[in-house]
Amino acid sequence: MTGSADGAAPPTSNISVRRGDPLVVIEHVQKHYGDFHALKDIDLTVNRGEVVVVIGPSGSGKSTLCRTINRLETITSGTIRIDGKELPKEGKGLAALRADVGMVFQSFNLFSHLTILENVTLGPIKVKGMKKGEAETLARQLLDRVGVGHQAEKLPAQLSGGQQQRVAIARALAMKPKVMLFDEPTSALDPEMINEVLDVMVGLAQDGMTMIVVTHEMGFARKAADRVVFMADGEIVEEAAPDQFFTNAQSDRAKDFLSKLITH
Repeated sequence: MTGSADGAAPPTSNISVRRGDPLVVIEHVQKHYGDFHALKDIDLTVNRGEVVVVIGPSGSGKSTLCRTINRLETITSGTIRIDGKELPKEGKGLAALRADVGMVFQSFNLFSHLTILENVTLGPIKVKGMKKGEAETLARQLLDRVGVGHQAEKLPAQLSGGQQQRVAIARALAMKPKVMLFDEPTSALDPEMINEVLDVMVGLAQDGMTMIVVTHEMGFARKAADRVVFMADGEIVEEAAPDQFFTNAQSDRAKDFLSKLITH
C-alpha cells in the first residue's frame, strides 16, 4: 500500500495525502452533551481514496467524530461536507447523503430474522430502488469478496462474530458508498476473528476505498493507513503518516499513549 508512509515524512501539521480531491471536509466542528464538550473545534479533510485511522485513549471523542459524519450524532456547530455537499439536518436529503456513507459498527446490527443474502440486498432494493435479481447478484459478489459467499442462505445466528462483521461490511458496500466509516469494527470480536475482518479492510484500502477507521488495532494503522489522526480530550492533537507517528510522535499525549501500548 503506497501513500504518505513512503518517502520523506511530511510535517505533523497540515498533512495532505494527494490521492484525490477532498471528499469529507470537517470544519470547526463542536459537539456538546450538556456541559460536556465532546468535540472541540475539529478540522479534518479526507481525500478521495485515502485511508485515515483515528486512534486515541477511551473517551477522546473518536467514535463521536465518526458518528457525526453521517449525522448519527448531531453537531453543535461547524460544518461537515461530503463530496461538496453539506450534511442536511434531516429529511430525504440526509437519507440520500447517508446512502453515500457506509458504516460498520462494533455490533453487527444484522436483522436476525433475515438470511445473510436478504440482509445485504435490503438496502439496495429499498433505498436505491434496485431490482431484486440485480441486488442479489451484487450481494453474492460482495459476500464472495469478504469470504462468506457460501453462507448466503444462513441466518446471522448461524455465523461466527467475524463472519457476521464481514457480512456487515458487505452490506455497507452494497450501497456503493463514496466513503466507509468503521467505528471499532473488531472490538466485539474474539481475538482469533479479528484478523479475518482486518484482512477484508486492508483489501478495501488497497482497492482505493475512502475509509475513516476508529480502531485500537495499531497493526492495521501501520499497514493500511495513509494518515494517523491522534485524538485526546475531544481534540485532534496530532496527525502524521504512520511511520512518522509510531516512531517519532511529536506531542506528549501521543508519546504517553504509545508508551502504554508498548509496555502493556
